[in-house]
Amino acid sequence: MSALAVLLPRQPAAVGSEWGAARMPSALRSRKTIAALAILGAVWTAAAWAAAPVDRPSVLALAVKWAPLIFGGFLFNLLVSVAAMALGTAAGVLLGLAQISLLRPVQAASWAVTQFFRNAPWLVLLFFAMFLLPFEWRIGGVTVPFPAWLKAMLGLALPVLANVSEIVRGGVLSIPLGQWESAESLAFSRRQILWRIILPQAVKRMIPPWMNLYAILTMATTLISVVGIQDAMTLTRGALVAEARTDLYLPLYFMLLLMFFAYCYPIARYTQVLERRFAVRG
Repeated sequence: MSALAVLLPRQPAAVGSEWGAARMPSALRSRKTIAALAILGAVWTAAAWAAAPVDRPSVLALAVKWAPLIFGGFLFNLLVSVAAMALGTAAGVLLGLAQISLLRPVQAASWAVTQFFRNAPWLVLLFFAMFLLPFEWRIGGVTVPFPAWLKAMLGLALPVLANVSEIVRGGVLSIPLGQWESAESLAFSRRQILWRIILPQAVKRMIPPWMNLYAILTMATTLISVVGIQDAMTLTRGALVAEARTDLYLPLYFMLLLMFFAYCYPIARYTQVLERRFAVRG
């Protein structure tokens, strides 16, 4: 009698293979990314130190010299991002709730506003706010200045408003219809259903995309340098002009990149944790 064929257990893919890379834990990929950036920074530092002329300050010394100024500009970028996100979120929540209104004119108008600002280029909206809004307001005979940084914040808040509106609308509509029907059977009003039953459940689903939007906004704040705001990008260019050394371009911009990466990467990682916790699927 012939022996039966035996199905051998599947061997794990070798490290570096396509299957192994696909199954690699996200934490391990994250550590490898950070390690790669650290190695790249170390290699650049060694190369810059070795290539620096004897009669001039080294690239590393100049990077350290300008780091506090660039970091101060980076903090201003964060201030603009937080302010624009707060303003856009407050207005976007109201606009998103208006999209699910039972009044057809309110629903249509809020949908139109959302789609307009959501599909408009961020830089165009920024130029719109910078050059079409007045530089000062006259209220009761008193002149109130309207600074450029405030107009830039409003310009960035417009696309945030539209995206938050869609997040709110999608979050509310993602709740099963049975929740509404069950609450209506208990004689709850529509307002009570929305604020006590639907929104508490929908908020969990809104948080991850809201955090992703904030990370995108933070990186987009460098657009304000185009309209003359003294942010981290503008200060970096000013440092390069002051030193007049082409070998500083890569180090200073790489340092600025690391600042944004160090701030936005943890947000992206925590967003993934929340998505898994709340079982949110894109």
